[in-house]
Amino acid sequence: MDLLFEGVIKFKEENFLAYKELFENLKSGQNPHTLFVGCADSRVVPNLITNTLPGELFVVRNIANIVPPYRAADEYLATTSAIEYALEELEVENIIICGHSHCGGCAALYEESPHFVNMPNVRNWLKLIESVKTQVLSLNPKTTAMRAYLTEQINIERQIMNLFTYPKVKEKYLARTLNLYGWHYIIESGEVYNYDFKRHEFNLLKG
Repeated sequence: MDLLFEGVIKFKEENFLAYKELFENLKSGQNPHTLFVGCADSRVVPNLITNTLPGELFVVRNIANIVPPYRAADEYLATTSAIEYALEELEVENIIICGHSHCGGCAALYEESPHFVNMPNVRNWLKLIESVKTQVLSLNPKTTAMRAYLTEQINIERQIMNLFTYPKVKEKYLARTLNLYGWHYIIESGEVYNYDFKRHEFNLLKG
């Protein structure tokens, strides 16, 4: 904890002062241009990956960057309500679904039941992407590395499709007032592969 406390002090004495005017302007409200739906993995840092400042991204993170199909319910739907808020209240212009390499959530799809004995909520959450596992296995990947790669990318594609179940998303997308992106971030190289809707493939983002 000492490291975290020191970090807070350093932020206030150095980083905050560098952007003091920005933070002063942000006190009146937020106007992010992009909803970033990413994995909760500690190795995935949205503002670092996108080189954005506070106030630019509205961030939703969960295990395996899942977008549950839209529904109104009496349950406490954290991810669904955050996406709903970004669309209706913040009126974001872009939505990015960002998966990543070596994703523990995607890998957990292939674990047996005993692995989840102390994580019943995690197991239940991953049921949302069981169909991804089924699709991947039907492709008969030759190695566990290929299986992981396919799972991560197909999962991103599936979550993009789930976005279309949210009110007005399809209409806005077709009207080009809302842009949708699927990214596969490679932790060890810093590369980001962007999903091509027409070709159904991921292409490396280049300068």
